[in-house]
Amino acid sequence: MTDGARSEQGASSAEPSVEPAAAEPEGGTDAGTDSGTDSGADGTGARSKRKSSRPFWKELPLLIGIALVLALLIKTFLVQAFSIPSDSMQNTLQRGDRVLVDKLTPWFGSEPERGEVVVFHDPDGWLADEPTPKPNAVQKFLSFVGLMPSAEEKDLIKRTIAVAGDTVECKKGGPVEVNGKALDEPYIFEGNSACDDMPFGPFKVPDGKIWVMGDHRQDSSDSRYHTSDVNKGFVPVSQVVGRAVVIAWPVNRWSVLSVPDTFGQPGISAAAGAAPGVLGVAGALPFVIRRRRRLTSGRTAG
Repeated sequence: MTDGARSEQGASSAEPSVEPAAAEPEGGTDAGTDSGTDSGADGTGARSKRKSSRPFWKELPLLIGIALVLALLIKTFLVQAFSIPSDSMQNTLQRGDRVLVDKLTPWFGSEPERGEVVVFHDPDGWLADEPTPKPNAVQKFLSFVGLMPSAEEKDLIKRTIAVAGDTVECKKGGPVEVNGKALDEPYIFEGNSACDDMPFGPFKVPDGKIWVMGDHRQDSSDSRYHTSDVNKGFVPVSQVVGRAVVIAWPVNRWSVLSVPDTFGQPGISAAAGAAPGVLGVAGALPFVIRRRRRLTSGRTAG
């Protein structure tokens, strides 16, 4: 069973611009001079030059260089394609699908949210049993600029179930619960249970971590199976590459990977229960301060 996600990125090409040759000015030629000037009707002339266009083979190296630089920048800062080599996210993702991963928003401090499908680096040997091919120099270069999948990076793709501050658990025969709210998970592979193969929790997600699970629950080595590692099964946010937003290939499976509605149900946020109380205290504070000032001034006057 393979849980990894292989990265790939194509480079774009540009059409070379060909500068048109300058038109030869009209008018007669002064046979009495050999300076190369053409005389007009008023006896004045202008030197003519014919500009030759640069051959395509001279433009090609520059175009390839620009394409490679753009591909590297796009792969590093904007979006990267990953191929799906396993069945751990069925039926949401099929083996062989290509997904586009948003790498831009994490640069601005955005962190994974509940329900998002994310790609992340292996946190602590989750893919230790998976063989790693030995690429040659050319393959290393092409994978570096994003023109082919990286053979050395071991990445995984799972769904974010709980984020920092959440309490997550799943008892045998029951649904996954986040902060006491049961998840309705229609995306789980048909015939699978929510967690009967590996019940867990309750666990509280530490700061800077997330809890992830595959949609094919009985074929996914996810957070449940790694609670004895250094991260206790949680994935550090710092290891998250980005959110998978679109299935880009094959064309007949093109779709947006949206967040299921169950993650937006009222009360699921760990902070939601405390928020009304905090807002109430903040709203009452000015009145309490004003009342205390009135009482203090009254006692002083008396």
